[in-house]
Amino acid sequence: MLTSEQARQNQEKYGFNELTEGKKKSVLRIFLEQFKDFLVIILIVSAVISGILGDAESAIVIFVVITMNAVLGTIQTVKAEQSLDSLKQLSAPEAKVVRDDSVIQIPSREVTIGDEVILEAGDCIPADGKLIECASLKVDESALTGESISIEKNLDEVEEAAALGDQTNRVFSGSFVTYGRGRYEVTAIGMKTEVGKIADLMKNTSEKRTPLQVNLDDFGKKLSVLILAFSVVIFGVNVFQGESWGSAFMFAVALAVAAIPEALSSIVTIVLSFGTQKMAKEHAIIRKLQAVEGLGSVSIVCSDKTGTLTQNKMTVEDYYVNGKRIPAGKIDLKNENEKLLLRFSILCNDSTNTDGQEIGDPTETALINLGTNLGIDAMQVRERYPRLSEVPFDSDRKLMSTAHNMNDALLQEGHMMIVKGAVDVLLERMDRIRVGNTVRRMTDSDREDIAVQNMQFSREGLRVLAFAYKQMEEEKEIGTEDEDQLIFIGLIAMMDPPREESRLAVEECRRAGIRPIMITGDHKITAAAIAKRIGILKEESEACEGAVIEDMSDEELQDFVEGISVYARVSPEHKIRIVRAWQEKGNIVAMTGDGVNDAPALKQADIGVAMGVTGSEVAKDAAAMVLTDDNFATIVKAVENGRNLYQHIKNAIQFLLSGNFGAILVVLCASVAGLPVPFAPVHLLFINLLTDSLPAIALGVEPHSKAVMEQRPRPMSESILTKPYLLSIATEGVSIGVMTMAAFLIGYTSQNAALASTMAFGTLCMSRLVHGFNCKDDKPVIFTKRFFNNKYLIGAFVLGMILITSVLMIPGLHGMFKVVTLSLKQLMTVYGLALLNLPVIQGMKYLKER
Repeated sequence: MLTSEQARQNQEKYGFNELTEGKKKSVLRIFLEQFKDFLVIILIVSAVISGILGDAESAIVIFVVITMNAVLGTIQTVKAEQSLDSLKQLSAPEAKVVRDDSVIQIPSREVTIGDEVILEAGDCIPADGKLIECASLKVDESALTGESISIEKNLDEVEEAAALGDQTNRVFSGSFVTYGRGRYEVTAIGMKTEVGKIADLMKNTSEKRTPLQVNLDDFGKKLSVLILAFSVVIFGVNVFQGESWGSAFMFAVALAVAAIPEALSSIVTIVLSFGTQKMAKEHAIIRKLQAVEGLGSVSIVCSDKTGTLTQNKMTVEDYYVNGKRIPAGKIDLKNENEKLLLRFSILCNDSTNTDGQEIGDPTETALINLGTNLGIDAMQVRERYPRLSEVPFDSDRKLMSTAHNMNDALLQEGHMMIVKGAVDVLLERMDRIRVGNTVRRMTDSDREDIAVQNMQFSREGLRVLAFAYKQMEEEKEIGTEDEDQLIFIGLIAMMDPPREESRLAVEECRRAGIRPIMITGDHKITAAAIAKRIGILKEESEACEGAVIEDMSDEELQDFVEGISVYARVSPEHKIRIVRAWQEKGNIVAMTGDGVNDAPALKQADIGVAMGVTGSEVAKDAAAMVLTDDNFATIVKAVENGRNLYQHIKNAIQFLLSGNFGAILVVLCASVAGLPVPFAPVHLLFINLLTDSLPAIALGVEPHSKAVMEQRPRPMSESILTKPYLLSIATEGVSIGVMTMAAFLIGYTSQNAALASTMAFGTLCMSRLVHGFNCKDDKPVIFTKRFFNNKYLIGAFVLGMILITSVLMIPGLHGMFKVVTLSLKQLMTVYGLALLNLPVIQGMKYLKER
């Protein structure tokens, strides 16, 4: 123990017991970083040039759009930087320590190396250390290890290199005492504790960018290069035809500004926002917008076991009575020994379940819950057979005994001692066995049968308790010396069972080309048993413990992960390495978890998924998505949503680019032919703001299709601009360009340049509205139910029709939009040419599919 002076010196030497964090970015810096995107830089340059050239409207619109996106991005980033704050809240506010030969209560921040800390049930552990006293001490370390069962502590020496869950002689900051008492010497504080190491991992783990973020950056650069190339060509053609250098340059820049889809970033953000609303209704809360789409690319799902794949609730699976194994669902209370075993399990038990409020050890509450399911009220049983005395559970004895006044036809009247505990310990203390209505001597064959059944239960990942009893001659205070010459009654096997939906969800993952991996802090046998039941594991060789990968290089691990589906007894460092190994192999990885120990891996993963019900705040803050039902099946639904949203975003981009390409072709053709410029700047602005944005957003909220789950995950390296995709954009753009050029030539030959420009503008607007229906799918939809299944697209089409018709036909708007009045015949020509895009493009899709 320390004196006050020694404690002060240690605090000066080692610092305070608190988690430290690196320098945070300011909100202003985060905001400015949103403008680093290449397409955004091009837009800013374009806006500045537009302003200089006198096109103030375009400049204002561009600046408003990119500023809105920057604000949204800043909000998302600031929200994400709260993980360490939640880690800090894990620390106990106060601790009881021995200083100057007396017990005092101090803030946990002041606990230092060498302090002796007193622990009692309910205490939160303030720092890491080694036990020096231990009395039936049980500690819940689920936040650090992921194990749902409290760890029984003892003073036996354990290797420091052992897995965290196996270090039974040590306690760790961030866990809490569920039973018993103890005393320990502090060996690590602050950032040197296991929680501190996790905090350090999180600080040094950079969040991964989703495929859409990578793709849009790549897409923006390629698009900008293409548009600049077109602008250079137009500039050259105009100069060649005798246009002045200044005039040609100004027109080329104006065309470049018009060709870049300024609304693209906003449209993607809006589409993803709609996606998050849909997913929230399906129990998935999205914290980071890009994660919606990233889910659609996932090829590996690394899942925690407890609470995600399982129910996070210990449940009785089997009885072993009268030499037979009986599933919990087939227990017959008319059988005397089965009824007796249930009664004993309720009486030799300290837990309670009142109105659904469970108090006590999970294994004990499982026994109470079994009674409730079979219609037996635990409180009534305990009132009928009151406890007279007890010998509490002890981790050294691995037994618990209770004495009761029994008055039952099944047994002789009088006093009874009930004993439960580890099978191997009780086998040595039993000399008789109850089979049917008789009690006889236990033979070697009986012992072997019990041991074999216990081994079989253990191989299936079940936790086994043995029950025995004996008649007491008189009412007396029982002690450990009475725990012999016992009568064996039976075994009860239990586990945290898989969720009913888990198996189906795993099957669906495999069909969708996604590989599920289990990563857990639990024992290998338990993890493998669950994994087999839900279809993750096929062969035992596919399961390993974290220690196996400890000394592997990153390159060796990348080869190793291919053959492993279950990792048990893993540390936070192991989880990060496993996730990173899959990422290095070109996979998009989703990682689920609920504990503090999962947080670094959640941050490292492309998509971190935290549990909303059982999850720690640390895990939720580090994750991109939070499941409000803690269900693995919800992740599969989220993947389906992500795949659909990516397809919808691609459709919206195709819609924007094919329309823009059509407009560029018309300008290029007119320039080459020596004709007047087909569009005024206000025409291009009208198209960008209204006839582009509304249908593009509507395409983003297209009804979802289940067919996406029959496809393989798209490769991480696959660009949006694939050859087939570019070919579709080009052919559709040519169709729109041809119809628009036809309208321009009709107007030009029949009257003048003003009419030609008006008809070209009207046809381009109408063509793009019609083209929204072409972009619903890669396949033809014109004669299917899908053609009319998007009310938003129909609404955008009708609204766009009204707007463009108003501009063309209302004289008061002509001056503002630089158009002239059209005759009915000319208006019908515009409509007819625009509508002609529908059968032409649908026909091309039909031929392509054939």
